[in-house]
Amino acid sequence: MPSRKTHNGSAAETEAAFYDALNRADLEALMALWADDDEIVCVHPGGPRLIGHAAIRASWQSILEHGGLNIMPSSLHETHTLMSSVHTVVEGTTAASGEPAHLIATNVYAKTPKGWRIVLHHVSIAPGAAPIDTHSQILH
Repeated sequence: MPSRKTHNGSAAETEAAFYDALNRADLEALMALWADDDEIVCVHPGGPRLIGHAAIRASWQSILEHGGLNIMPSSLHETHTLMSSVHTVVEGTTAASGEPAHLIATNVYAKTPKGWRIVLHHVSIAPGAAPIDTHSQILH
């Protein structure tokens, strides 16, 4: 069995692993980055608030069954304390039309005994961006 890399170094390393897992469509690696807490939250663009591992896993499974997402985060703004870190990033991706699309993501990390883990991932369409049909294509 291959060894799974742990992400104990920093919230930024956990974030890099998160986007790497999304881009590779690796559901197991992705879910290993979430906190064990039942109160974790995920909101995909135009989607409902998902609470807990089962709902979040099911949503990512549905999204990743089509393959990796090709999301490139940029413009990181980070606010952190000893036990938490809040990151906002601009996610560059491609819309169904093939045009570039930009999303705004807020990723919240908590320091746990297992290292930095995701407790919230919330994404919305960037203001001023070209309209994106969130009903015909799940961005993430």
